Amino acid sequence: MPVESENDKIAMTLEKIKHRLLVFSGKGGVGKSTVAANLAVALAKMGKKVGLLDVDIHGPNLAKMLGMEDRRLEVSGEGIQPVVVNDNLSLISMSFLLQDPNLPVIWRGPMKMKAIQQFLGDVLWGELDWLIIDSPPGTGDEPLSVAQLIPATGAVVVTTPQEVSLLDSRRAVAFARKLNLTLVGIIENMSGMACPHCGGHIDLFKRGGGEVAAAELEIPFLGGIPITPEIVTLGDEGKSFLDSHPDSEASRAFLEIVEKILGLTKD
Repeated sequence: MPVESENDKIAMTLEKIKHRLLVFSGKGGVGKSTVAANLAVALAKMGKKVGLLDVDIHGPNLAKMLGMEDRRLEVSGEGIQPVVVNDNLSLISMSFLLQDPNLPVIWRGPMKMKAIQQFLGDVLWGELDWLIIDSPPGTGDEPLSVAQLIPATGAVVVTTPQEVSLLDSRRAVAFARKLNLTLVGIIENMSGMACPHCGGHIDLFKRGGGEVAAAELEIPFLGGIPITPEIVTLGDEGKSFLDSHPDSEASRAFLEIVEKILGLTKD
């Protein structure tokens, strides 16, 4: 029998995945990985079969956020088994290949692209409703290569409210349009916070800039996620914020955003 090419294996994998959502940002530091992880958890809680692919080769954080950092990939003659987070959620991350999480990944572009190809072609994802892809930040060579290698059915831009971040998010939207990606919408992370003492609202980084940018760019505004210290604490502990604080403002915001995404993608 002829040996399957890498492109053939990737095509076969993608055929089994209904939706591929690229989560990216125009700059680092906006909480993109936190948003990607919680979107995946929210979709899984709704009964969707979800794969989470961390292709931020130099800064893979999702395994720690989901309490899976000590796991390793299992390889068989059929392929690579993703790490199971729960019944509906599985994860692939560069961190599963690192012997020491404190050492940097010093790879040139071709090696990184080969790893991402294997994450698609050699991983036994199975039938998925959603593959959430945590992309490297920015609009340079690496996110460009990722976007071309993984043909997404939709893209979400994560921003924060302040003007500096919004400038980068506008560039990210232009980047997505250049690549003919379907823009599902903008998410405003760090969108204010509730005072832990009086309950009043504090706009640490302003508020509403993501909604203004979405209207200006004529794409949907999916919602704002307030700054919530427990998200940071539980992420460091590898615990699910949505499970621990299901009635919080941030949890409700994530679930409402997912409902909007499902409606916009006609899932």
